[in-house]
Amino acid sequence: MTSPEQLRALVDEYLDGLQLVPELGDLAEAVRYGFEGGGKRVRPVICLATGEAAGAPAQQVLPAAAALELVHSFSLVHDDLPALDNDEIRRGRPSMWARFGEADAILTGDALLAEAFRQTAFYPTPEVARELAEATLGMIGGQHLDIHGEVHDLATLHRLKTGRLFAASVGCGLWAAEVSVTDQLPWRQFGEELGLLFQIVDDVLDEDGYFAIHGADGARALAAEAAGHAQERLAAIDADTSVLGEIVTDLAVRTK
Repeated sequence: MTSPEQLRALVDEYLDGLQLVPELGDLAEAVRYGFEGGGKRVRPVICLATGEAAGAPAQQVLPAAAALELVHSFSLVHDDLPALDNDEIRRGRPSMWARFGEADAILTGDALLAEAFRQTAFYPTPEVARELAEATLGMIGGQHLDIHGEVHDLATLHRLKTGRLFAASVGCGLWAAEVSVTDQLPWRQFGEELGLLFQIVDDVLDEDGYFAIHGADGARALAAEAAGHAQERLAAIDADTSVLGEIVTDLAVRTK
């Protein structure tokens, strides 16, 4: 099995070699800036690990994995805009709008989203695209709830804003690996646990959300519980899911 670090290297290599359409013109520089920002590539790595565990070669799953990272990058570019979070720094460097201006940041986010779905077109059936589209719409709905303060239930908010794209990381990997819908249930039950785990730990690191409600010890206990549930789901899958188990462990104890 391929390690998470090796899978991340595959994603980076694929994105580095991505051929953007010439119609983007000078905007291509900003688009590359959007997905070459040194992120952890958690979502595409989960996608690749799922596909590998399901028996597919990495090359078969890479377009789906890249599409997930491009959607995630799109969401960050737009989240940083002054109209939303108004963040000038992202991953230790200027955010997209701070570097290229608001207008180009909006267009760059649009281009990242379009490129994500161009990647899904490499598959002969629409399932990867549908999975990603539904997750993206859920993520956008969660962001809308967040900025308008309409939800007081953190679990509901994070299931949409964070969880949908994590669940799709598993789902897209399954479709790319051509796993039949009748065999997907235990995998999808695992995928549903990932977003909650990631968000709880994220809140601990940012000292908000679950941290603000439950305190550091309480939030870490919730993260450990979520990790335990995820590992239980993996144990029910009839495949070598050891790399996915390693990813869960890493998510639970991450410090940045």
